[in-house]
Amino acid sequence: MLRQIKPRNARSKRALEKKAPKVVENPKNALFLRGTTCSQVVQDALTDLYSLRQPLAKKFTKKNAIHPFEDPASLEFFSEKNDTSLLVFGSSSKKRPHTLTFARTFASKILDMLELHLDPASYRQIAQFKGRKFAVGLRPMMLFSGTAFESPVANEYTMAKSMLVDLFKGDNASDKIDVEGLQYIVSIAADEPVADDAVKPAIHLRIYLISTKRSGQRLPRVEVEEMGPRMDFRVGRMQEPDEAVMKEALKTPRVGVEKTKKNVTTDTIGDKIGRVHLGKQDLSELQTRKMKGLKRSRDLDEEMADAGAGAGAVDEDALKRQKK
Repeated sequence: MLRQIKPRNARSKRALEKKAPKVVENPKNALFLRGTTCSQVVQDALTDLYSLRQPLAKKFTKKNAIHPFEDPASLEFFSEKNDTSLLVFGSSSKKRPHTLTFARTFASKILDMLELHLDPASYRQIAQFKGRKFAVGLRPMMLFSGTAFESPVANEYTMAKSMLVDLFKGDNASDKIDVEGLQYIVSIAADEPVADDAVKPAIHLRIYLISTKRSGQRLPRVEVEEMGPRMDFRVGRMQEPDEAVMKEALKTPRVGVEKTKKNVTTDTIGDKIGRVHLGKQDLSELQTRKMKGLKRSRDLDEEMADAGAGAGAVDEDALKRQKK
């Protein structure tokens, strides 16, 4: 059961209406923050992901004593305070070095979390790739390759696919896509799993810049160039969402769908036609128009007058016979 908050004044009421569910939701904002112990590699990775997520992103630079899987209350507080439903937390320890924790919230409560361990040997920053970069705010094309992402059962890789789509998709309020705005590709590949190997397949994140050149034909020649960053991940811990909360989070309003009404149709012109079914009626009790000429009392008076006139005529005939 979700907690209901009653506003105390007009300002809090406007703030609650802004955060309330909408038919078309606002784009998700992401919050990037670090823990008390965070390696330089993880800090650089957070900076690169932050630059890819802009302008729908916020970044904290101060240290935060947060342990997401042990006590997510601090993450929930930051999520509600900054109106960010997607969080990326960087930390590093001896047991779990170079770790990025992705978390999603629903109603300011943690929905699910996934831990990815970054490989520092293969990591390359955006600044290490020379060349032009894409414009801020553009939506990318995304490519997922690997059978691990196509698992029918929910696991770490299906959750990673869902979270990375939320991270890179940007503002999808409009379905219209400008071809000129398709400037880069986010490629996410997973190694093929080996049956005898206990090590889970690695996830490789690559970003390529698209450039079109003349081909002498109608369609241009498309070339891709790696833009950075280059990241390789190992899957760590995960926290699956609660079924009831996930069902509530996936609800969509039924807007624009008219309810079908019985015996009501619309013809080709657009006029509404209704069919009414009536039972057997008693017409003897049907109320008609009231007129003086149709009153029942007048009919009775005329019948009595006719009867009296007939009786008088019979008495006169009897008297004439007696006189004779």
